[in-house]
Amino acid sequence: MWGQVTTPRMAAAPWMQTLLRWTGREHEQIVPSVASTLESMDAADVDITFLSAWYGPEGPLITNEEVAAQIAEAPARFRGLASVDLRKPVEAVRQIRKWTQDEAFVGVRVVPWLWDEPPNHRLYYPLYVACVEAGVPLCTQIGHTGPLRRSEPGRLIPYLEDVLLDFPDLVVVGGHVGFPWIDELTSLTFKYPNLYVDTSAYTLARLPDAFITYLRGAGAGRVMFGTNWPMIPHARCLRDIDRLGLSDEEATQFLGDTARRVFRL
Repeated sequence: MWGQVTTPRMAAAPWMQTLLRWTGREHEQIVPSVASTLESMDAADVDITFLSAWYGPEGPLITNEEVAAQIAEAPARFRGLASVDLRKPVEAVRQIRKWTQDEAFVGVRVVPWLWDEPPNHRLYYPLYVACVEAGVPLCTQIGHTGPLRRSEPGRLIPYLEDVLLDFPDLVVVGGHVGFPWIDELTSLTFKYPNLYVDTSAYTLARLPDAFITYLRGAGAGRVMFGTNWPMIPHARCLRDIDRLGLSDEEATQFLGDTARRVFRL
């Protein structure tokens, strides 16, 4: 939960360069192949990676068709997260219906900071209805934004809470931990049983102490392991798992069982 096989046009996005500076990889062009993705997974004994499509105001950065082709190269190892153009709501709903009929696609993903609009904006609402009808989770981003873009769309209260109130049947998975609003995340998961979170974009060594406390408490069974591949290799993400102090049951949930249950794998 989750990664992507980035395309050259995504690698060339101006905001991508600011992200690479932040991660110390500004002189790299991050365009992995399916083969290198599988190598990274195998090195860490990772069975499945969710590959995400990306659509933004500048157009598709990774199309649903490209994700489908990537999955087809190793269908036992990948699942897909479809994405859509918010500015075309009718076509967006059609695309969600189309791609979620394919068993390889297990959810829909939209990144609010890319659109510079919080998730309670009216443009998102047709997508939420389509996800509920299709019976798939909505994956989004919570917390601060790594690239030099506004972090405000990733704030949980009031923006994401409005969505949870308006769509009580919508399963939401917030990516990227939610820092610095860990208390907001904790309070919302007490309140809304359909809210989950993943640790993508963080090595386990970088998880905030407050999030680790949450993972061992209210977050047990609500948090899924993630990488944000290719920004962070799978093995590097997992290197410090002993630091979390998880029981065997908590580790099993975190590393796979929660994702299998939420995405009906």
